[in-house]
Amino acid sequence: MDRTSPVPLYFQLAQQLESAVENGTLSPGTLLGNEIDLATRLGLSRPTVRQAIQTLVDKGLLVRRRGVGTQVLPGRVRRPMELSSLYDDLAAAGQRPATRVLVNRLEPAAGPVAAALGVPEGTEVHYLERLRTAHGEPMAYLCNHLPAGLLDPDTGRLETTGLYRMLRSAALTLHSARQAVGARAATPDEAALLDEPEGAPLLTMERVTFDDTGRAVEYGSHLYRATRYSFEFRLMARP
Repeated sequence: MDRTSPVPLYFQLAQQLESAVENGTLSPGTLLGNEIDLATRLGLSRPTVRQAIQTLVDKGLLVRRRGVGTQVLPGRVRRPMELSSLYDDLAAAGQRPATRVLVNRLEPAAGPVAAALGVPEGTEVHYLERLRTAHGEPMAYLCNHLPAGLLDPDTGRLETTGLYRMLRSAALTLHSARQAVGARAATPDEAALLDEPEGAPLLTMERVTFDDTGRAVEYGSHLYRATRYSFEFRLMARP
């Protein structure tokens, strides 16, 4: 730390910790200890250490865990805007995806679901709710509707693989999708599920996926933690 610098000490510490996270010196899951221990080791005041840590918590690089201390989080997932599944994107990024199936049932299709899937209202469809995690951290709350008879969405398989992998294994060729991305505040239930404060910003995504015959094979309505996730767009200038 340069105590003669006009840069505040908390900011210097935050920059050093952020650099250590980004270059892998502090790997995901590393415990930094509590603020008192850190302040003693670094010869800084506790408020200085607290402010530095809060800066990186706000950036989604660290998390405070009650009874555990401050821990390094896996890097934010940057998802390209292409027809891929969250499971495959996390696996490709080395994020160790896992899934908890919350709901797996047949139910009548309500109006918006029926319209998205191109079936009559009231038609039975499969409804799935899943919590997707990476390195044990909640990443997304996924709600999906599928036409009945398309495949058997076995709960055991859903917990160990991605939905798109299951669709492809059923000899379906995923061709295109219609997708909308937005944002809103987390409800109390969503916040508890995703380990975020109530009212925290969440990314939203609605997608209807079509196979190579033009048939709608999936309607998804998903919520992503904005602190852990972002969408990337590639924009081209008009000629």
